[in-house]
Amino acid sequence: MADADSQRCVSALLNGITQRLYYGNTEITEEFLKNELYVEMTQDEFRALHDKMRSLLKSIASADMDQAQLEAFLTAQTRKQGGGGVTPEQAAALARFWKAHRTRVRESLLAQSRWEPGLRGLKWRVDLHTSASRGQVSNSPVALVELELGRTGETSEFVCLEFDEQKVNMVLKKMAELQESIDSVVHRS
Repeated sequence: MADADSQRCVSALLNGITQRLYYGNTEITEEFLKNELYVEMTQDEFRALHDKMRSLLKSIASADMDQAQLEAFLTAQTRKQGGGGVTPEQAAALARFWKAHRTRVRESLLAQSRWEPGLRGLKWRVDLHTSASRGQVSNSPVALVELELGRTGETSEFVCLEFDEQKVNMVLKKMAELQESIDSVVHRS
């Protein structure tokens, strides 16, 4: 019975940490969790447990561990010497918790990592200017680009850009440099 209560308290602690860390619920505080779940513990003991569970949860979430990875990770944690690891009951609670909450935590992490506003659409075309503003004849091509920018759930804003041939070449050169930089990082890993 004590093991079941221990696992229930660890699960509740993990849920509270997740609520605050990944879902933005500021009502769940460290003090609230201690008073509700671990009244008999000293503040220092609880803080150590809380920080350990929070750290483990962050490691599991940032790696987006599948069941095999999680099992190997938790096995290594239970074998740690000197109080740095977890008990088998805590490992079992972490495994059950992650199995139930992996998808929601991952979605929350993705939502937190998106740049806002985002690019929703891009339209472009090339036009020929047949005359300049002072009536001079000019058969130069012009690229027109329309960017649709917006935040989720809000109306979009539109930005229109006009590029002559020189500016298009400059943008293409910069994009090639960006691609080279990305390739050098990707291929280094």
